[in-house]
Amino acid sequence: MSPRCYGLLAEFESAEALLDAVRRARADGFDVEAYAPFAIEGMSEAIGLPRNGIPPVTLFGGILGGALGYFMQWYSAVVAYPLNVGGRPLNSWPAFVPSALELAILGAALGAVLGMLWMNGLPRLRHPLFAVPGFELATRDRFFLCLRADGARFDRARAQSVLDALQPLRVCEVPA
Repeated sequence: MSPRCYGLLAEFESAEALLDAVRRARADGFDVEAYAPFAIEGMSEAIGLPRNGIPPVTLFGGILGGALGYFMQWYSAVVAYPLNVGGRPLNSWPAFVPSALELAILGAALGAVLGMLWMNGLPRLRHPLFAVPGFELATRDRFFLCLRADGARFDRARAQSVLDALQPLRVCEVPA
């Protein structure tokens, strides 16, 4: 195996075979990635994906957007340019709520999108798997399992024997 190797890639014909392969590879202690043309029930649990951090980032963006929207209106009406219009108080908070709510929604949406991009490591213009011949079938009718070589417990011979026992259509090395 070359010193700059991303991992070993195995190709499977069915979703059930991929799910079984993921479970067995994880049980053997490998870091795995699975690629399929559609969502497979139970794959997230089999891979061991942690819960994502998008909801807290979205909440933070919403709170920050609403607070900044309210502060912007309060500052302009009370501090920077106070006007007594019709005897109303300068801090007329009911008038500030609709636009503060809109800015909270905008902040939450921006937080969710930017958080998703950041947590997914995007934009990534090149991925090592894109260079593997036949990997484009992952968007059509094939299922792929990648045993990543950057894991602490990765051993090429053991990974090859585990993949051979799973009876994939083919196994290839993914150059980094």
